[in-house]
Amino acid sequence: MDPETRKPPSGLEGMPTGELVNRLAAQVSELVRGELELARTELTAKGKRVGAGAGLAGAGGVVALYGLGALIAAAIAALALVWPVWLAALVVGVVVLVVAGVLALAGRSQLRRAAPAAPKHTVESVRDDVATVREAVRR
Repeated sequence: MDPETRKPPSGLEGMPTGELVNRLAAQVSELVRGELELARTELTAKGKRVGAGAGLAGAGGVVALYGLGALIAAAIAALALVWPVWLAALVVGVVVLVVAGVLALAGRSQLRRAAPAAPKHTVESVRDDVATVREAVRR
């Protein structure tokens, strides 16, 4: 399009450059505030879900720990029928520690592969905003 035939948006004709720059600054400031509010809202919602999930997982872990203790006691009692009680307890204890080590290594591996908890929608929205502003500046 020819630069002479391009018209500014309605209501902007004849405005001084200073006023246009002030309006731009105000709009960018409002846009940034809106994006920050979006990020805060998104992270708050994620935080509530994470908190509830962590609480339930913790309660499940405590109950599972009691169940595991009962199973370990049963294993020691069963082995005590064949071996002395101290040897049965030692063998079961070593097995439990080996299983704990394997689980800890698997958990560490999963944590290293975890994605950061970034507000995805806000990041995408900001990228779109930056692209729009760049496109508008080029015109």
